[in-house]
Amino acid sequence: MTEKWTPQSWRNKPIVQVPTYPDQNGLEQAEAQLRTFPPLVFAGEARNLKQELAAVARGEAFLLQGGDCAESFAEFKPDNIRDTFRVLLQMAVVLTYGAKCPVVKVGRMAGQFAKPRSADTETIEGVELPSYRGDIINGMEFQPAARIPDPARMVQAYGQAASTLNLLRAFASGGYADLHHVHSWNLGFVSDSPQGERYQHIAEQISEALDFMEACGVGPASVGRLRTVNFYTSHEALLLAYEEALTRIDSTSGEWYDTSAHMLWIGDRTRQPDNAHLEYCRGVKNPIGVKCGPSLAPDELLRLIDILNPQNEAGRLTLICRFGADNVDKHLPQLIRAVEREGRTVVWSCDPMHGNTVKAEGGYKTRPFDRILAEVRQFFAVHQAEGTYAGGVHFEMTGQNVTECIGGAQAITEADLSDRYHTHCDPRLNASQALELAFLIAEGLKEERKRAAA
Repeated sequence: MTEKWTPQSWRNKPIVQVPTYPDQNGLEQAEAQLRTFPPLVFAGEARNLKQELAAVARGEAFLLQGGDCAESFAEFKPDNIRDTFRVLLQMAVVLTYGAKCPVVKVGRMAGQFAKPRSADTETIEGVELPSYRGDIINGMEFQPAARIPDPARMVQAYGQAASTLNLLRAFASGGYADLHHVHSWNLGFVSDSPQGERYQHIAEQISEALDFMEACGVGPASVGRLRTVNFYTSHEALLLAYEEALTRIDSTSGEWYDTSAHMLWIGDRTRQPDNAHLEYCRGVKNPIGVKCGPSLAPDELLRLIDILNPQNEAGRLTLICRFGADNVDKHLPQLIRAVEREGRTVVWSCDPMHGNTVKAEGGYKTRPFDRILAEVRQFFAVHQAEGTYAGGVHFEMTGQNVTECIGGAQAITEADLSDRYHTHCDPRLNASQALELAFLIAEGLKEERKRAAA
């Protein structure tokens, strides 16, 4: 890709996984309106995230990326945002305390509205309609009018993203994330579980350590990081008309940034080297992720890296691996060896969700928790065998007490799925399961650090 990049140059490339808008005039009006709106995030924040991800690439920190499968307009409530945020805080505490390393916190929030689909249409009881592609595009209701792509939804998504970011910034810097409140982050339905008890034990030890530090004259007034956290947002760069409208030149550096999120990723279905999504993402300076599925060959991965990170900049590129628990050994080693052979600098992250989706009785999509854990374990084991660093996890979760993934300490069964199955797209871990996963990862990181120190 040697041609000049512009925020519009993706329009000259082949593209997949995008809607066809019947109302082209409405689409142009929505795009024009979005171009006049303020940025949702700032270039300096994206650069800060890139620096933190560079530390992950060096093996000095760990990436925790999680949040909703697909944000919805109907579930847009302050309590839902708060609960997801505090579960991520809990997980970060478990990882930081257990693994003794900084944790880079990135939410799938404030922009994760669009979803790729395996088919353009779906059929229920003989009726065929366009597939639901996320609230930013069309409605989930199985009705003809709801499934028509509506460009006005992009403007509504921007408004919800702005409100979500406003609340996240308040939580991150306004006192809620203060480590002195570490006990209060435990959700009620989690507190009586085995992992809730383990978390409370860690919280008590942290509180004692803080008391000791304050007795020595080191407290929140002198160490700001005890009171606030850096929290970043991310989403899949799928609906490129929306992304283009929020692409701005940074007045400090003169470079282009997508101001819809701090970090963007390219999905496994849209990572074709000559297509529009690669063309768009190669030109913005945000940190970029690429989902790496079983069909990705080592040579193609190297080509993607050359396109997205030609300067081999640390922190620019995160490879998010999603193979399925039974396929990690088959696919991951050859990708690692190709990247290491060519001297590429990347962050290796594990998405243990998407390769482990199954269909349960009653038609529910679900993900067995033991398979999610198995993929994480395999991811760590392969990196240990290859002498490389397993740098992060990327998963779909919520702070709500949902029953969407079977298994875990709560022993959710297929029969339980109908109790609280609220997702608009794919099944998510609930807070109890997410915390259980955090303890597993902390153990893996401990072993990795022991190996590195040996």
